[in-house]
Amino acid sequence: MKPFVKADAPVWQVRRLLEPGPIVLLSSAFEGERNVMTLGWHMIMGFEPSLVGCYVWDQNHSHQMIRKSKVAVINVPTVEMASTVVDIGNCSGRDVDKFEKFGLTAEPGEQVSAPLIAECFASFECRLADARPIERYNLFVFEVVKAHVATSPRWPRTIHYRGDGVFMVSGENTSRWRKRFRPDMLDE
Repeated sequence: MKPFVKADAPVWQVRRLLEPGPIVLLSSAFEGERNVMTLGWHMIMGFEPSLVGCYVWDQNHSHQMIRKSKVAVINVPTVEMASTVVDIGNCSGRDVDKFEKFGLTAEPGEQVSAPLIAECFASFECRLADARPIERYNLFVFEVVKAHVATSPRWPRTIHYRGDGVFMVSGENTSRWRKRFRPDMLDE
C-alpha cells in the first residue's frame, strides 16, 4: 500500500467522506397532516433491537410532526427516483403536500401511523426509541419495528450525498474479501 499525501481541510467537510449511507425519504404524519423529507444524515445504532439515528433539523417541517407522533418511516429510494428525491428536498411540507406534488403513493403502515412510500425499494416503520438526544442534537433514535423490502433486485442502485450538491450512485458489489471477513467479530 502506498501512503496518501494529505493536506489540511475544513472540519465541516468530513461529512463528504463519512456519509456512505443512501439518501432516504423520511415520511411522517400527525393529526391528519403528512409529510416526506429527503434525509442524508442517518446511522445504524444497534442490531437487536434495530436502532437507527436520524438527524432532523429543528427547522424542518417534519421535526415537530415526528416529535409529536413519535413515529416515522424510513423509505429507501433507488437511483431512478433521484430527481424526485432532490426536488422533495428543495421544497417544504409547510407549503405543499409532497405526496401529491410528486405523485408518491402513500401506503398505510402496519405498526405506525406514518405512511410508507410504495415507489421506494424498502420502507422501515419506526417508533421513537429515545427522545433525549432530540433537544440537544436534533437526533431521533428510532427502533425499526417492521421492515418492508422488495424482493428484486437483491442490491438496488441507491443514491448517496457527498455534500455541496454532489451525489454518488452505489457502485459494484464484490465478494473478493468475503473469506477474510469474520462476522463473529461484529460482537467484539
